[in-house]
Amino acid sequence: MQRICVIGGSRYFGKLLVGRLQAAGHQVTVINRGSTSPPTGVEHLVVDRNDEAALTAAIRFRTFDVVVDQVCYTPVQAAIAARAFADRARRYVMTSTIEVYDPATAALPAVPAGAPVPEETVDPAAWRVAPDLPWHDDAYVEGHYAEGKRQAEAVFARADGFAYATVRSAHVLGGGAQEFTGRLAHYVSRIARGEEVLVHARALPTVFVHHRELAELLAWAATADFTGPVNACSDGPLDVYGVAAITAAQVGREPVYRTVSAGEPASPFSFDRHYAMSNARAKALGFSISRSTDWLPGAVVETLTTEPSPTA
Repeated sequence: MQRICVIGGSRYFGKLLVGRLQAAGHQVTVINRGSTSPPTGVEHLVVDRNDEAALTAAIRFRTFDVVVDQVCYTPVQAAIAARAFADRARRYVMTSTIEVYDPATAALPAVPAGAPVPEETVDPAAWRVAPDLPWHDDAYVEGHYAEGKRQAEAVFARADGFAYATVRSAHVLGGGAQEFTGRLAHYVSRIARGEEVLVHARALPTVFVHHRELAELLAWAATADFTGPVNACSDGPLDVYGVAAITAAQVGREPVYRTVSAGEPASPFSFDRHYAMSNARAKALGFSISRSTDWLPGAVVETLTTEPSPTA
């Protein structure tokens, strides 16, 4: 049994993570702002993680084997947490994102065309941190999501007081209405209604992960001993046509495509740049990986059951 603190953990795969850790016999503490209570038997500390004094006071008499940070989006948040948990946690795991590899948001080292992107493409230990940018502005943070995650990783990578790992998640799907971004529902709804799916002229592939598998991987990462970044994605990159075809097979209606002009918005998962991740490190470390084509049809069915009828 380990004492594990989850920052966030109130919805989607974070909620599943808390349940898995508890079921495995760990002593779990959840820190969030109190909008959602954790399961019975899980300690709940109602704290705004942006309030350093409050966070430090809440954990003053506590130590943890592991902290899993689900909701760190900026280097300022990372610095607050690094100071608060220094010497109070043996291990710190941050949930990051595939967006750190988005070539549209940063100048990154070249990767051979079509090759899955390995973790070393973005080295947090070498990434520049700019804490003086307007990270307290919600609109700025939303518009600089990828850079906020890169800089948050960089802060933790340089922190003293605990070992650090980061899990870079692919696009997360599954769970029906729990999938709050609505990206899979976009395809279910448009295809069912015969509406156009907007695609780039040259649509390139990306990678996905099921929300349950991501929760399992995070639980595994919490109790493992590796450090540094690890990519979390299923085998089998898919482009927008692959996603739409799998959706159409479950909906029972052929998709209608319209190609957009350069610079024009397209449907979710239609990308004009390639940043499918490599999951070789996760496999080498011992985590068993699924194939996206094995679980995506079921995720579509889950979404179908929560979507209104196309004739409604």
